Amino acid sequence: MKVALNTRILQAPRTGIGQYVAALAQALGEQPGVRLDYFQGWGWSRALPRAALPGYSRWSSAVRRVPGAYRIRRWLEQQRFDRGLRERDVQLYHEPSLWPLEFDGPMVMTVHDLTHVRYPQTQPRNRLAEIERRVGEGVARAGRILVDSHFVGAELQEYFGLPAERVMVAPLGCAARFRPRTAEQLRTVLAPLALEAGGYLICVGTLEPRKNLQQALRAHALLPPAMRERYPLLIAGMAGWRQEQLSAELAAALAGGQVRLLGYLDDDTLAGVLAGARLLLFPSLYEGFGLPVLEAMASGVPTVLARTSSLPEVAGEAGCFVEPQDAQGMADAIRRLLEDENEWARLRGLGLDRAVAFSWQACARITVEAYRQAMEG
Repeated sequence: MKVALNTRILQAPRTGIGQYVAALAQALGEQPGVRLDYFQGWGWSRALPRAALPGYSRWSSAVRRVPGAYRIRRWLEQQRFDRGLRERDVQLYHEPSLWPLEFDGPMVMTVHDLTHVRYPQTQPRNRLAEIERRVGEGVARAGRILVDSHFVGAELQEYFGLPAERVMVAPLGCAARFRPRTAEQLRTVLAPLALEAGGYLICVGTLEPRKNLQQALRAHALLPPAMRERYPLLIAGMAGWRQEQLSAELAAALAGGQVRLLGYLDDDTLAGVLAGARLLLFPSLYEGFGLPVLEAMASGVPTVLARTSSLPEVAGEAGCFVEPQDAQGMADAIRRLLEDENEWARLRGLGLDRAVAFSWQACARITVEAYRQAMEG
């Protein structure tokens, strides 16, 4: 089975979908009878890029301001894609995000969420228009559509009127670097950041309105002063579009010295910082899966998270759920887990047990089955 996998997203620093593409590609490479060719945007390769393109974020931000940039870039990529196809005996094309290219053959597409439908205000207007057009075209063409959760599968079927047999749920996995670690094992990661294992709370995610980080900031501010001092709140993630919506509250919290903005962390540093946290706060309004929740569970870190979208499906009984707009309720849940060692240990154990059920190998096996069904028509 000769598959073209679009890995262009790996030009950028790896966030959720980038992690999916990299991990899935590696797991697919271990599946018998599968040969992958990677389309990287500017050309083709049989090997994944080891890191993002230097300066990608600055370059991408500048390009987005050019009128018609998305369509121009897509046209150029289509030319390179077609040129490479003529040199390769590709049987199937897998598009792992929302921008499928033209392909005269079986196609599988991964739809991670419908953020552009549920929260269109979180996207720049020109990008939103292109997403709406391309997603509809892709869903219509794809023989099988992979989703990360049953929640997104149901949304997709309802919104596009799809038959259930065209949608296949392939839950995400968790990299081996996300695991419990002792304070001594974390020392080399945490010391340069002036952090102490078990001495902080953390939020992980791009700074954008959908992630609802305002509620985490408000909940942390409602904790007793001594508790805020003992457990500062760290925010790890890249700046997102419309980050200015967070600016006032974030600036005030940063000025108080009990909230720290870490920015984007490389894979190994993030894994270490997450493993050293006392709790993960994840108040997101909408997630197709919520990979940081799984990564926290695998690291032995309990999570206080919103009872929304796919999150109950991922965390199950291991999650400490709150209403996403209830800052006081979140503060109460945080305080309870910080003060009640038995409850903290109970959720930690449930999370470690639950994380074992998710793997990239299982995701790859379902993906290969989607390829097979798409090729059979």
